[in-house]
Amino acid sequence: MLREITSYDLFTVLMVIGLVFIAIAKLISPRRFDDFMLVIGNSKYLKIYIKEQKFFDKFDALLFINLIISASIFAFLIYDFTIKHNQPSPNIMFKLIVGIGVFILIKVLLERLIASLFEIDKLIDDYLFQKITYKNYLGILLLPINALLLFSFRPTLKILYIIIILLLIVNIVGVITTFKAHQSSLKRNLFYFILYLCTLEIAPYIILYKVFNA
Repeated sequence: MLREITSYDLFTVLMVIGLVFIAIAKLISPRRFDDFMLVIGNSKYLKIYIKEQKFFDKFDALLFINLIISASIFAFLIYDFTIKHNQPSPNIMFKLIVGIGVFILIKVLLERLIASLFEIDKLIDDYLFQKITYKNYLGILLLPINALLLFSFRPTLKILYIIIILLLIVNIVGVITTFKAHQSSLKRNLFYFILYLCTLEIAPYIILYKVFNA
């Protein structure tokens, strides 16, 4: 009986592309990159670079590209584990990368728009900077995780749960850091901030869950 062997060449190419963008980010801002890598448990990066944030930041953009590539690979691995899809194809990966990238970008633009309507631009700008920072950090964490899942051992439900919990912990650390840094502003705009969270941090994921489980 012939055994089908799954080729991971496409994933290898994508991970190399992600590494290239990380290397470029380190090359253009070596000191910032070193501070960024210590962002978990160290607020130095956030305190320094939050003052220098711009609408379009090359450093964040380069890390964001790695994020959507790494997140797309991880999403495919979960999909493959739960639905048992066949060989990964460029078409599926392209759709995943574009879909995740467009979803995050539209969400950020909507967040900025609603922040303007609620007149909490400064608070949301700082919140978005910290959130994007932690998401980009997740992108770097996903690189070795994806490599292990692809080339070292076959993922199991238990392993996937552990990884997802680890990623959620990093996100929660980011949220707590934001709340601690902006306690006074949050108290003054608590109602609007809760409205904002319900509209753009909770509702989109509930809608996505309903769509994929329809």
